[in-house]
Amino acid sequence: MKTTTRLLLIALLSMPLLAACQKEEAPAEDAAAVKAPLTRPATNDDAEWGAYLSDVVTRNMGDVTRSPYLYYLPGSDSAGFEGARERLTEEVSMAMQRGIVEGNLVAFGSPESAMMADIVVNAFTKVDPGSMNGVVLLFIGDAADNERVQAAVAPAGVEYKFVEAK
Repeated sequence: MKTTTRLLLIALLSMPLLAACQKEEAPAEDAAAVKAPLTRPATNDDAEWGAYLSDVVTRNMGDVTRSPYLYYLPGSDSAGFEGARERLTEEVSMAMQRGIVEGNLVAFGSPESAMMADIVVNAFTKVDPGSMNGVVLLFIGDAADNERVQAAVAPAGVEYKFVEAK
């Protein structure tokens, strides 16, 4: 009886040690499972673009802990494109005028980079200078649109990040 009790006590006391050893191995497995970044979709398929933009945003979150705001404009060959573009233009303009709380990330991406850049530039003409300090703005698009988007959003005080869609 004494032997059985002692063996049970030893087994119970050694459980935390075994659990701790297994926890140390988990990060090594996670490091090996890191996914390679996705590449820009070759088509204007919304599902492919959604996965691509989500991947890029996730990789650029940095210290942002809140859910990001992602604005997406579908390809110009999609059904109802003009209506979608007009609605997105209005939505982005209204959201930027209201302001974004410090510590958030706002991302913009589209297969139509120049049109998305136009939407961002237009929206930020109505934003008060310095009103978005502490907000991270991520533009995912063509390198040709980078400078004009950066110039348009700079007065608002955002931390601007650019990722070339390639």
